[in-house]
Amino acid sequence: MFLRHTKRKKDGKEHRYWSIVENRRIGGGRVVQRPLLYPGELNDSQELAWRKSIAILEEGALQPRTLSLFPEDRCEGLLPDASIVRLRLNELRLCRPRQWGGCWLALSLWRELELDRFWGGRLPPSRKGTRWDRVLLLLATYRLLAPGSEWRLHREWFERSAMADLLGEDLGLAEIHKLYRCHDRLLEHKQALFDHLVGRWRDLFNISFDVLLYDLTSTYFEADPPFAESDKRRHGYSRPLRRAPDKDEAEQLRIALPVAARHGLVNFAFPVAGPAATRSRTTPSPTGNLSSFQVR
Repeated sequence: MFLRHTKRKKDGKEHRYWSIVENRRIGGGRVVQRPLLYPGELNDSQELAWRKSIAILEEGALQPRTLSLFPEDRCEGLLPDASIVRLRLNELRLCRPRQWGGCWLALSLWRELELDRFWGGRLPPSRKGTRWDRVLLLLATYRLLAPGSEWRLHREWFERSAMADLLGEDLGLAEIHKLYRCHDRLLEHKQALFDHLVGRWRDLFNISFDVLLYDLTSTYFEADPPFAESDKRRHGYSRPLRRAPDKDEAEQLRIALPVAARHGLVNFAFPVAGPAATRSRTTPSPTGNLSSFQVR
């Protein structure tokens, strides 16, 4: 373990935020760093205290050595008896609770929908051996069981789940840069994915469309307007922010959702421009986007 800091400028002043990380060896002989604790912003004396708490000075040595929280070897003689806690390793039991059932069910659904075959031909492994189809499976399982940020998946959830055991992978599958880069590889397959899912839906449940409804939802985010004319983001009234008097408007993007009326499955989704005028929700024409669907 060792201390690592990141720098951030706030209000014109530079701040340093500290974290305690450990090195983890993964496949291919590579080593990745896994955060363990976030002490936050420390002054010099606090930083020194933290460094002393994770390092020991061996007798006769000139430099301190990092000490593991749970050392595999005995540390007798390294520190005075009064400074260490002795453990009887032959009587110690360490259980690692993991979420297994949900992960197993998500993998079963993935195979039942034949998404393993669908993505296997569209997301080939990289030259470094990254299995992008498995990274996507990890992201989809995480969204299904415990929706959250990619950083939370990397930092906490992967270690608490059984995905590593079920896929025969290690922490390298959940490296933070892989989780973000995987999204960039999906957009070009969007139409094919919806066609595949609708086809599997029809095959599994013998479904036919009686009526296809069309609805809108919206999402807002932080951005710096103005935007280009071709940009779909628009600055306008945001209902999620209506309780904040100084933030009743935000940059928005609307999402169109064609839905089968009887069964409720979203058949497709595509972005449309945000509100053209404040507090307005004009529905765009869906004709061009729904040309691939046959309503039966």
